Amino acid sequence: MLPERIEEWTGRTVVCFGAHPDDDLHAAGTFARLVAAGNAVHLVMYTDDDKGSLDRSMTSARLTQIRRREQESAARALGIPPENLHWLGHGDGELEYVDRRALCREAAALLRRLRPDAVFSFDPGTHWEQWHKSDHRSAAQNTLDAIRAARWHLYFPEFLEAGLEPYEVPVCFFFESREPDYFVDIEATLAQKIEAFCAHVSQFGRRLYKYEPELHAEDRAAFDTAIRDYTASVGAPHGLAFAEAFRRLTDP
Repeated sequence: MLPERIEEWTGRTVVCFGAHPDDDLHAAGTFARLVAAGNAVHLVMYTDDDKGSLDRSMTSARLTQIRRREQESAARALGIPPENLHWLGHGDGELEYVDRRALCREAAALLRRLRPDAVFSFDPGTHWEQWHKSDHRSAAQNTLDAIRAARWHLYFPEFLEAGLEPYEVPVCFFFESREPDYFVDIEATLAQKIEAFCAHVSQFGRRLYKYEPELHAEDRAAFDTAIRDYTASVGAPHGLAFAEAFRRLTDP
């Protein structure tokens, strides 16, 4: 029986499905807490994020390598080893055009192999689809579809031949939700969240226009302030100094 509060978990496995490297930042403080308590955290990136640059000298191939290195650095700040990063390799901005069955199969295979005690991803919505930009929306819906497919043996029957037995995910935590109902105290891991955020050098500010491998001190200070202010605003209504918000679902 899993403790109801994920903050009390130890020796468990958690998988986060993000559309891009850096999407796991929504839960970075929570992941750092989980790792420190002896849990295994895996990060799945549906795309390589190979389009998000305004630097005219940048190529998709180069940007893919940059974003992968940055994700490894960010994960290291949270205590997540590189072998727990899983790249599905799809094109940035094109996830909605990938064959739906093939994409569901990829994610369902990972779920059956990793057998997580919890899945994190974007919120697909409750009664109606929640608005996100296209890759986030596709990641949210595909992850939920894969969770359902992982449970039933008649989905992708070839999995059984490969030794991938059906698996039911016990609980989901959805970030970027308009209906958050679960708040995690991240005061003890806020510095790690900020460090992970700052590892994604190419994602923000002037480096979008001209890539530089280092984050300038003034930018780091600005990110520090912005993250502190935002997580404080999330936590304040719940008596927490700094927090991350999720919608918790136990019957996906």
